[in-house]
Amino acid sequence: MKEKELDYKKDMMIDFDNLDLEWIDQTELARKYAKHLAGVKREVGRLEEKKKTIRSVLIDQVNRDPLETTGKKSPNAADIEAAYRRDKEYQRTVEELLDAQEEAEYAEHVYNEISFTKKKALEQLVQLYISQYFAGPNVPRNLREEIEKKQEKVNKGIGEKLSRK
Repeated sequence: MKEKELDYKKDMMIDFDNLDLEWIDQTELARKYAKHLAGVKREVGRLEEKKKTIRSVLIDQVNRDPLETTGKKSPNAADIEAAYRRDKEYQRTVEELLDAQEEAEYAEHVYNEISFTKKKALEQLVQLYISQYFAGPNVPRNLREEIEKKQEKVNKGIGEKLSRK
């Protein structure tokens, strides 16, 4: 992902002292993870099409010259499949596709955690706050400054990147 690297561990953390800032950030955070998920799903689709194209080209080669490619004058479906499955480019593409599918599954799980689990946790924490579960002084603050401070920390921090490549 080219947009700011995603840091799942950091993004799932909730700053209990700044629930208002957490709520302000939540929709943007969900959008970033949704965009990442869409990107990895697109890559899966691209690799599926590449795999189909390579397979089609190889089957066409077998049909054009069956004796050279399979060693048989009239190959059956299993012979044709064996021929394209042995191709190195086809095998590399299958491996890339499997890796991309794994990444997409992981990205979907992370998106759900950010979009639903963290959101629900924030809702529950706000309810606790409203019921005065958190004891402490109530000091007014400049929300704009707090947002800028938090953004500075994010920009300086280095964390666990979502992409596992």
